[in-house]
Amino acid sequence: MAAYTRLWRFWQILVKTLSRKGSGIAMDTLAVVMQQPGSVTLSRLPLAPLADDEVAVDVRWSGISTGTERLLWSGDMPPFPGMGYPLVPGYETVGRISQTAPGLESRLDELVFVSGARCYGDVKGLFGGAASRIVCASDKATRIASHLHEEGVLLALAATARHAIRRVDRAPELIVGHGVLGRLIARLALADGHSPTVWETNAARRESADGYSVLDPAEDPRHDYQCVIDVSGDAAVLDQLIARMQPRADLVLAGFYKDRVSFEFPQAFMREVSISIAAEWQPEDLQHVIDSTARHELSLAGLITHAVAAGDAAAAYDTAFTDPACLKMILDWSESQ
Repeated sequence: MAAYTRLWRFWQILVKTLSRKGSGIAMDTLAVVMQQPGSVTLSRLPLAPLADDEVAVDVRWSGISTGTERLLWSGDMPPFPGMGYPLVPGYETVGRISQTAPGLESRLDELVFVSGARCYGDVKGLFGGAASRIVCASDKATRIASHLHEEGVLLALAATARHAIRRVDRAPELIVGHGVLGRLIARLALADGHSPTVWETNAARRESADGYSVLDPAEDPRHDYQCVIDVSGDAAVLDQLIARMQPRADLVLAGFYKDRVSFEFPQAFMREVSISIAAEWQPEDLQHVIDSTARHELSLAGLITHAVAAGDAAAAYDTAFTDPACLKMILDWSESQ
């Protein structure tokens, strides 16, 4: 019996050691799966074995996006690379590296931010971060400071905000929308020494502004904005914005628009307005906001309003998309490993 016990313990140690080195031992994960629009379930999925230069991350928190993920949930997502059901959503993930390919063992136990993964076989990863464990390329797992905790899920939106600001050479004077993205653009503008105005039609979201004004558009008398960033995702607002801009102004579209984007050409023509689209953030945007949080120039505090255990994911998605009081919802995977 003693010999059998020693052999069993040896086997357990061997399996653990090999798996931490990415030996190809089978892994699985508990993941949020959108089977079809409006249907969210938790499912156990097999994970692809670690390839060269890949790591496995045990997820602690993941965020729910009220922009792109809402469109996946409602079925309104326009044609997009990797689109289709069933899929694993999520591009705001924080966790610790638990396994690595050979040569990357020094990264074990790092706290990292990951912007999604495609590691679920026949189930699409769009964007693939809402799971208890994910596999991704090592360079997609960005080390972050431990003090960020769950606020680390906001780094994707912070990088998106930085990317929108960088699309033009002017500082934003008007930001349309006071959700998380709008607030992060305003905070980054403040860190750069500017004080923008924010438009918000939802009275409940006009609160929590520190250092800048949040107004109902009807209460704003200005018609001379030089740089406007729209994060509303509402294509119908463009004519109203252009009418408030001075000649040769810049309009940056930083939301995601499910409807066809159009505008009244004559007034844009008379003002010679330049319209830019801010798409996916780049690695330098992510590094900038990570550095800004480390220098305490950018705060991510006060933006997460709801946190739910991952086991209640279906209810969490419903709340995130239907409750106006929910600014940012995150899933806690600590009990789902």
